[in-house]
Amino acid sequence: MTTRVRPRRGDPALGSIALVALGLYVLFIVIPVIMSGWKSLTNENPLLAQADFVGLSNYTEMTRDSDLAASLSFTLLLAGAVTIVANVVGIGFAMLLNRTSLSYRMMRTVAFLPQVLSGVVVGYVWRYILARDGILNNVLVSLGIIGEPITWLGSPRLAMFSVGIVAAWVLTGFTTVVHLAALQSIPVELYQAALVDGAGRWQRFRRITFPMLAPGTTISVTISLITMLKLYDIIAVLTSGGPANSTQSTALYIIQLAFTDNRYGYASAVAMLLLVVSIVIALSVTALLRRREVDL
Repeated sequence: MTTRVRPRRGDPALGSIALVALGLYVLFIVIPVIMSGWKSLTNENPLLAQADFVGLSNYTEMTRDSDLAASLSFTLLLAGAVTIVANVVGIGFAMLLNRTSLSYRMMRTVAFLPQVLSGVVVGYVWRYILARDGILNNVLVSLGIIGEPITWLGSPRLAMFSVGIVAAWVLTGFTTVVHLAALQSIPVELYQAALVDGAGRWQRFRRITFPMLAPGTTISVTISLITMLKLYDIIAVLTSGGPANSTQSTALYIIQLAFTDNRYGYASAVAMLLLVVSIVIALSVTALLRRREVDL
């Protein structure tokens, strides 16, 4: 028989851990955000060795920046579409893999595999798959589905579609795990009672499964949106923002401003804008989904 040691209220060890965590949060999150906020009020350029205070001029310039507007539009479109697709597919995979046998446990690992891969690795693998002479075109041509290879990353619309598919493929591993955990928390007695009442498969999903998934859906949707709003590595490897800047995300645009154009001040202002947009969207979506949890 083992004895579980419970932490005591006011335990000094827990207080020390909390202080260390708080210190790391301030060091790596709060201070960089404050520094970025200050830089956004300057015209810092390392090549010109200048960092003069310019007030809100960077923020004023953003209202006239068509490249920023395009990148923000693409980022919001990508975040919304990928979040919906990844969560719908994730719910489907979770229901399919909600079994206890060894084979299903192995399939869960395979489903989660894309999530643990580096975004750079994912980008290079999919760039090879989507190339004109890549695996996808060879398979489609050999099956007679298409007559000639498609340039998946060569036109703006196809490139946007391809980036979205790759991002959804990566994110589905995460959404599957979250929804699977939510599924396994649903009491079996609810399904047994529904079967006694003669409820069909669709009715059990609509009346029991979908409502009980609400807490997991809140977490999954919110984190999916935040992940997509700051997506950089996959796009940088797949398309570098092209063709014709059609797949340039806001995160990619910030990197270009800072390290290609050497406009640290303006890049910091755009980063602050992306931060505010992410916070507003995350809080709004969380509040909306929390309200749904209460109503159910």
